[in-house]
Amino acid sequence: MDRLMALQAFARVVELGGFTKAGDSLQLSKTTVSDLVQSLEKHLGVQLLQRTTRRVSVTPDGAAFYERCTQILADLDEAEASVAQARVAPKGRLRVDMPGGLARLFIIPRLPAFLARYPDLRLELGMGHRLVDLLEEGIDCVVRFGVQPDSSLVARRVGTMTSICCASPAYLREHGIPRTPEELSTHRCVNYVSHRTGRVLDWEFARDGQKVQLTLDGVLAVSDHDAYVVAGLMSFGIVKVANYMARPYLESGQLTQVLTDWTAEQFPILVMYPKSRHLSAKVRMFVDWVSELMQQDPTFQAR
Repeated sequence: MDRLMALQAFARVVELGGFTKAGDSLQLSKTTVSDLVQSLEKHLGVQLLQRTTRRVSVTPDGAAFYERCTQILADLDEAEASVAQARVAPKGRLRVDMPGGLARLFIIPRLPAFLARYPDLRLELGMGHRLVDLLEEGIDCVVRFGVQPDSSLVARRVGTMTSICCASPAYLREHGIPRTPEELSTHRCVNYVSHRTGRVLDWEFARDGQKVQLTLDGVLAVSDHDAYVVAGLMSFGIVKVANYMARPYLESGQLTQVLTDWTAEQFPILVMYPKSRHLSAKVRMFVDWVSELMQQDPTFQAR
């Protein structure tokens, strides 16, 4: 029995919930994966998995062994990577999922230098806010805003996203400039709908220890960041958008920031990957690169 392969097969069956999916992930047949797990069970003298015609579940002994198993595999990967990374450039496919606006406005314009540095890397960018199953979908890491509920993922903070209030110059000429958050109730405002809850988000502000939270009856509510910015450009009203989304239009004069002496919500920008998957050289290089970019850009620093 190849004990290392058996450990990998067992761990992947637990993570993916079946022999077929585990085999596809490891590029092995379902029969081979099943034989490896059976050999491991025979070697240990315990049943690790409970098999039925419909599903595979882990036994109490299997759950305990899985925790040790994943640590062993991670330590082995770490040892191999520490030797190989110094002399081997990252290569192969790297799958990353991130918000579309961040990719379009910040990451993609800077990718030529990154890909020139690592010519053997093939980067696939998925763009969205949906919850993804990294193991099931074969995604190496995701970039997300705010505290995430999935405790099965390792999260590394690489920057901060700050919301700011903006409106078109035409809107402000017609309706005036709000001086305090409370004055927003007398203005036309555009609301944003949370991807996670499906609810319209409140508007939150802070200054000198004072916090203000408002529920505004907006003329329009959207659930897409690009559409949100367009609503501001088209003078629908005041919008509260991510600063990196607003930056090009602030620089061109198409949007004007208001309530500049108040700080709206700030969210951590996180790169996340599964606990059970070692941070490979290609993922590490990408995470370090994104972190370096954001540390050099004041837009992504906390206020």
